[in-house]
Amino acid sequence: MPAIQLTPAQRKEKRADAHHLDPVVMIGADGLSSAVVKETDAALNAHGLIKVRVMSDDRTNRESIFAELADKLSAAPIQHIGKLLVLWRPMPEKVKAEREDAKPGPKVVKIVKFSKSGNHRPQIKKVQVLGNQRVAQGGEIKRAKRRITSVKKKAAD
Repeated sequence: MPAIQLTPAQRKEKRADAHHLDPVVMIGADGLSSAVVKETDAALNAHGLIKVRVMSDDRTNRESIFAELADKLSAAPIQHIGKLLVLWRPMPEKVKAEREDAKPGPKVVKIVKFSKSGNHRPQIKKVQVLGNQRVAQGGEIKRAKRRITSVKKKAAD
């Protein structure tokens, strides 16, 4: 599969996004094995933009690994600087299974109340909130009310 082609502006934006990332996949002395490709594919599915560290000192070997990974995984090669490779692939849409009887169910919520003086420990209370309830600002549980929309928004709909 061919690699994704990006414009220089898009590539620059991805490089900026990848600046603070740590390497997710490390390629050691064995080089590019099927396990490494599989792990890189899983990381791309999970994160979209990843850094790969290649431990090899041979620059041509790193360039071939970079091109091969981008080709095998149909990802865009973003940057090759030193022993770091940056790859990007759009994350797949997560399919959410919808239930026929989808109603908000009860959930357990942790309410934390801090002391007024700040010298004491906060009080932690776990409360079960039903589907038609909400937690108010003071930690009280209230019945959920319909949100009030403006007259202009109602007219637009």
